Amino acid sequence: MTSDFGSNSLLVLAAGMGSRYGGLKQVDPVGPNGETLMDYSLHDAQVAGFSRVVFLIREEMQEVFDQQIASKYTNQIEVEYAYQRIDDLPQGYRSVVAREKPWGTGHAVWCAREVLAGRNFAVINADDFYGRETFSALIDSMNAFPKSSRANE
Repeated sequence: MTSDFGSNSLLVLAAGMGSRYGGLKQVDPVGPNGETLMDYSLHDAQVAGFSRVVFLIREEMQEVFDQQIASKYTNQIEVEYAYQRIDDLPQGYRSVVAREKPWGTGHAVWCAREVLAGRNFAVINADDFYGRETFSALIDSMNAFPKSSRANE
């Protein structure tokens, strides 16, 4: 496996169903020109130095994301998808109860492991606002470690 340490990835957790909200709040506009909270985060992340975004979504959400989110970033930032599947669990682990909802943040990162493999990454929620300083601090932290401590090649 070849690691690409020059590419800092932002994993955006966006698989939420918005059951309490009543829809996909991660794609609802909040800004004066129809911007989503993700748009603000992706802009700030790019300015800070992130060159790649991985959206963790449910497979059935991809068309909505392609149309409403990813299409805005063509030629601006590398966009990839990872999918959160409730049955994507570590080897030897199985659920003892029937689940309908995903397992949470740890499970979300687990589901993105193949797309993130060998790269630096930070994790955010699609429906939270972080501010530019947060992304600058993340990039600074990622760049503070020598390559040899980041991954085993």
